[in-house]
Amino acid sequence: MAINRPGIASMSLGRPWLHDLPGKLMQAAAHGFQGIELFFDDLDCYAVRTFSGDHLEAARRVRLMCERLGLSIICLQPFSLYEGLLDRAQSDRLVADKLPKWFRIARALGTDLIQVPSNFLGPDPQTGLPRTTGDRGVIVRDLQRLADLGAGAGFRFVYEALCFGDHVDTWEASWEIVRDVDRHNFGLCLDSFNLAGRVYADPASPSGRTPNAATDLAASLARLRTANIDPAKIFYVQLVDGERLSNPLDETHPFHVPGQPARMSWSRNARLFPFEEARGGYLPILDVARVFFEDLGFRGWVSLELFNRSLADPDPFVPADHARRGMESYQKMARVLRWEDHHQQQDGAPAREASSLVQHRL
Repeated sequence: MAINRPGIASMSLGRPWLHDLPGKLMQAAAHGFQGIELFFDDLDCYAVRTFSGDHLEAARRVRLMCERLGLSIICLQPFSLYEGLLDRAQSDRLVADKLPKWFRIARALGTDLIQVPSNFLGPDPQTGLPRTTGDRGVIVRDLQRLADLGAGAGFRFVYEALCFGDHVDTWEASWEIVRDVDRHNFGLCLDSFNLAGRVYADPASPSGRTPNAATDLAASLARLRTANIDPAKIFYVQLVDGERLSNPLDETHPFHVPGQPARMSWSRNARLFPFEEARGGYLPILDVARVFFEDLGFRGWVSLELFNRSLADPDPFVPADHARRGMESYQKMARVLRWEDHHQQQDGAPAREASSLVQHRL
């Protein structure tokens, strides 16, 4: 039965060292989420505070909590700053040291999926020289190496283009890489924020938009409609909006970080849930979502991955507030796109029963 299921990133419910992971999991479940993208930083904080840094014991405890709460662990993420490194020794170290540890942690969590964002390492801050290559062959071979090692251990990888990535910053580039990696356990994550954040939004511009924002986004979505992407290669999607800033994100802006791309600074401080226009949301997320679900026919995990300065508020009610806002956003998207009607038409009575169960939980 192919239906959409609501998920949320653990980091989207509060900062790790301010808001404890068990509390965030409980709020996610209480507000009707069915899955969690588990961020390593959350797990690391929990391990250090509760299990003297033992990540495996922390992972086992998180799995038990999620089972009791009825939450699935969608993935462990982010396995970042990996592909296309010019320092090939560092690439080897990540594969030899970090990857096996992540396999052990993911197995303890009970998830078979690890998320890999496109590399955003940037230039060396001392020399200004690049630290990554845009050579497609190198990037593909690096990711094939991950996929092949993962296949032998029973793991999948999901690759996502970040709008501030060094070389892979559009959905087209990420899909071409997934296609060329050509492994059954290597798929794509489509993110509304990163898609629109690259071709439509420009936080460094006074308008908050690229010069030809509407035209460029329409062209990008038209290409996505006709890209012949097998929905089975889309392992999950993320729906997130962005805040229209009152001033350009330049060197005078409070979000500015020296050496950091404006889109990265914006992403880390000003994401919003879809339909939060009252908070400044301005990206055409519904247009993007219609392509994901109506044109591509995606069905599966729909995760809300929000980063925002509001998550750094030490108020203990932050996780509950963000879980509430996230579920309100998800439910509105479901109503607008008529997911429940589609599920009933496609799957008949079993889908109606499942939908009723979800509504009962909410």
